[in-house]
Amino acid sequence: MKVQLYRGQRGLDRRVVAAVALGLVLAVTGCSNRATAPASNPGPGSGTASGGPRPAALEGTVLVDGSSTVYPIAEAVAEEFGKLHAGVRVMVGVSGTGGGFKRFTAGETDVQNASRPIKNSERRLADQNGIRYLEFPVAFDGLAVVVNPANDFVDCMTAEELRRLWEPGSAVTRWSQLRPGWPDREIKLYGPGPDSGTFDYFTEAIVGRAQASRPDFVASEDDNVLVQGIAGDRDALGYFGYAYYVENTDKLKLVAVDGGQGCVYPSLETINNGTYSPLSRPLHVYVNAERLKRPEVEAFVRFYLEHAATLAAEVGYIPLPDRTYRENLARFEAATR
Repeated sequence: MKVQLYRGQRGLDRRVVAAVALGLVLAVTGCSNRATAPASNPGPGSGTASGGPRPAALEGTVLVDGSSTVYPIAEAVAEEFGKLHAGVRVMVGVSGTGGGFKRFTAGETDVQNASRPIKNSERRLADQNGIRYLEFPVAFDGLAVVVNPANDFVDCMTAEELRRLWEPGSAVTRWSQLRPGWPDREIKLYGPGPDSGTFDYFTEAIVGRAQASRPDFVASEDDNVLVQGIAGDRDALGYFGYAYYVENTDKLKLVAVDGGQGCVYPSLETINNGTYSPLSRPLHVYVNAERLKRPEVEAFVRFYLEHAATLAAEVGYIPLPDRTYRENLARFEAATR
């Protein structure tokens, strides 16, 4: 299980997203078991009466782990938070959504990045270990299907072709088996490992059942490993979060997906308006409610929620409606009173 220090520099270029998603309906869930909120703590900006003592500078460590897809958002938040609170060390890991939940439900981490909702089995583990948590949706993302730039014949694939390629027991090993006219060369597959929420989402959306996949592909919870593998193999095909394609457009070729309404490429617009189907999804952050009693954790989570829309957009993700972020903050405030 890998935990890496926050790296201090963003992996993605900043840019401004033109429009915020409209009409997106996203269920926002509350605390597990709806337990009583933890005792409140004065936040870093609570202050004192004029002339009183200045609040002490925050110190401590915040442990974040989970999805590599959500990692760029958490990394951006950690960087900006660190500019205000140099005494707080934020450590961001990339164990994958499943690997991160193993640690989170055991009480080993404070914040969990997730590219899928928590599973019932993970909820039960949290309950057994006395872990109460808050769930916050933070952005919207699409999965990108990509090939090597030297590939001059694949521009669009149907969801059915992707299913035939990735389903358990698939006998498809060559391009020519997928579509007449494609070359008789072996396909080299790359994808997230089974601890990744991206793996769960792709297999459920394409194959029809989460975790149902052929096993003979190069797997990694680190999307940068997948990028490098596909970029170095002319017959490679793989998938991961759209933001990682945006970061590596010079190394990869994007494939449109036909989910039944024609070929559609993932983009800020098509993920936003739902036309890129079935490969778009919400991203989440889970917070250990008990850890909010620590001022450094409370301050970090508050900062995360206050700046999630802006920082998610800057690192290539789609902000949720403003209403969702207001609801996040309202539930956070209720839990920390």
